[in-house]
Amino acid sequence: MNMKIKNLLLTLLSVALLACTGNKNEAKEEESTLSGLKKSNFQSEIDGKATDLFVLKNANGMEVTITNYGGVIVSVMVPDKDGVLKDVVLGFDNVNDYASINNNFGATIGRYGNRIANGKFSIDGVEYQLPLNNNGVHNLHGGPDGFNTKVFDAKKLSDQSVEMTYVSPDGEMGFPGNLDVKVIMTLTNDNAIDILYEATTDKETVCNLTNHSYFNLSGDPSNTILDHVLMIDADGYTPIDNTSMTSGAIDLVEGTPMDFRTPTAVGERIDNEFEQLANGRGYDHNWVLNSKGDVAKVAAS
Repeated sequence: MNMKIKNLLLTLLSVALLACTGNKNEAKEEESTLSGLKKSNFQSEIDGKATDLFVLKNANGMEVTITNYGGVIVSVMVPDKDGVLKDVVLGFDNVNDYASINNNFGATIGRYGNRIANGKFSIDGVEYQLPLNNNGVHNLHGGPDGFNTKVFDAKKLSDQSVEMTYVSPDGEMGFPGNLDVKVIMTLTNDNAIDILYEATTDKETVCNLTNHSYFNLSGDPSNTILDHVLMIDADGYTPIDNTSMTSGAIDLVEGTPMDFRTPTAVGERIDNEFEQLANGRGYDHNWVLNSKGDVAKVAAS
């Protein structure tokens, strides 16, 4: 065989092998999350800022994925009683669905989690009117353009922790003050997700940050959660009207379907003729925890 042709064939073969190796590596990277998510489906640009998917893993092999769009927990792969990993939170498999479908799946909620009646509050005699997005009656979870629609600046602090920050300017969604927000999500080695919220402001304001994950512990979102057994250590709850707004009252759970002090299946009493279940279209309430903020005490399980 002509030496030039032989060398050319060897070169082409090397290029082909390198190309195959590259494709395999790319495929491996694309399939690197245990929940089957592709990082490339979360790498985009929204409102001029880059979005991405951050993968956290602990010593037990548990995996949590988070996107900086909305500060969303996308998946939680946790071992069941047999050690089989299953995704127990609801979510989408690409950032475009989070951006285009109005939802709060897994999102970091701000500036204010839950409802503000009629979208109004006053500070030092100044009344602030917020946009209404709860059936045109109340302000819910910060409004139609709350933190679930914002791109956070994000960086991994370690294999088990990611930090996300966002600066909400004075007047955004009607809220007073520039609000600097920091959220640190850490996957611990006892299979917990620890979320630390920090916020500072230059003007008196209201702030109530939280996470809005929906859980299905079966690992199959097509299954009902009505057979999930729930315990809430709470003697009281806050009743709501038919717009899901609280009145300020605290009612006792004793003798009602709101009593979960003894572990009870979620669906056991959900169809009872009880005004609060009708108002909430099921359970959509706040319970007044007996733990009173003491994290050393079990509040719910």
